[in-house]
Amino acid sequence: MRSIEPVDLVIFDCDGVLVDSERLSIEVDRRVLADLGWTLSREEILHRFVGRSSAHFRSEIEAHLGRSLADDWETPYQPWYVDAFERELTPVPGIEAALDELSVTTCVASSGAHSKIRRTLGLTGLLPRFAGRIFSADDVENGKPAPDLFLHAADRLGIVPDRCAVVEDSRFGVQAARAAGMRVFGYAGGLTPAEWLEREGATVFTDMRGLPSLLGW
Repeated sequence: MRSIEPVDLVIFDCDGVLVDSERLSIEVDRRVLADLGWTLSREEILHRFVGRSSAHFRSEIEAHLGRSLADDWETPYQPWYVDAFERELTPVPGIEAALDELSVTTCVASSGAHSKIRRTLGLTGLLPRFAGRIFSADDVENGKPAPDLFLHAADRLGIVPDRCAVVEDSRFGVQAARAAGMRVFGYAGGLTPAEWLEREGATVFTDMRGLPSLLGW
């Protein structure tokens, strides 16, 4: 299945699409939540949090605990993520080959903070491919599933939404891309079940090496 109309911009989510981080993040999230007194399974964390911003993560914790967290509540936990990523983080299989084939502008639009995006892309050697074209939920008022981040990225790069394609691996990201009026391709080669992505209206694929042909290359 191919995208019918050509695109001028391909917008990539980061975690689970460019870097194979979701398994690592979910395991550390589980440890963090348990330390705060909230026991969730990996499946529950996937359903609740994957694709959402750190602000959403914090607000959900506060709602569950019934109290506010300190401004620096994440500080003790950051080394847990850093250690896991430095030891085990790799690019998503096939993403480098896919990027090599694309002859169109690409960018990153992720729910993560700029510092996190740059760190994970740097650890996997992908950062130079997106220099100057990295956008974070911190740049907009509303994160995914709102369309703000994708619309912001397209606007900054001077591309109208209907000439953009988004590559996502979360249902919240798919919802955001659809709300932005963009074509969306759901990568189901990671943790998110294909049916979740299909249900939200994504064109689903499981091998990143097949992305260029889906986009018409």
